[in-house]
Amino acid sequence: MIDTEGYRANVGIILCRPDGRVFWARRIGQDAWQFPQGGINEGETQEQALFRELEEEVGLKPKDVEIVSYTDGWLKYHLPKSLIRHNSLPLCIGQKQVWFLLRLLAHEKNVCLDGCDKPEFDQWQWVSYWKPLEDVVTFKRNVYLQALKEFHPILFPGEKMPEFRRRRGPHGFKR
Repeated sequence: MIDTEGYRANVGIILCRPDGRVFWARRIGQDAWQFPQGGINEGETQEQALFRELEEEVGLKPKDVEIVSYTDGWLKYHLPKSLIRHNSLPLCIGQKQVWFLLRLLAHEKNVCLDGCDKPEFDQWQWVSYWKPLEDVVTFKRNVYLQALKEFHPILFPGEKMPEFRRRRGPHGFKR
């Protein structure tokens, strides 16, 4: 679903363990890492999209996780001009995402990256909470920062959040 402004409706998923480490996956055949995410289909609720994407990309079912929180509204990013498909209508200029924070309830052996016809990922790992900001593709970095900042007080109550400064170049944010 692409809205009138050109944003594709999407869900983002931050899956965490009780120790606060987060699920980080590598896109199949690439050296690009990201959180699971995916589009919201016509007639589908955000929660339905969340569970469909979670099963397609990670192999987990609703009983395997607990919804801890979700972002207050849409977080948006623009696609780089080189990734915009100008010959495709409606034109998609970026994504608007509702992010969900999930806690893994099942054993991590339930994770299955190749349980669907077109797997998204070929490798995964647990990483420290802020590590994704260092590795995610530049154009998604601000959305990741917004989501991680919003969920930090929920996962780490009373813990001071690091300060981030915007810096130029390929590495994005600096603590």
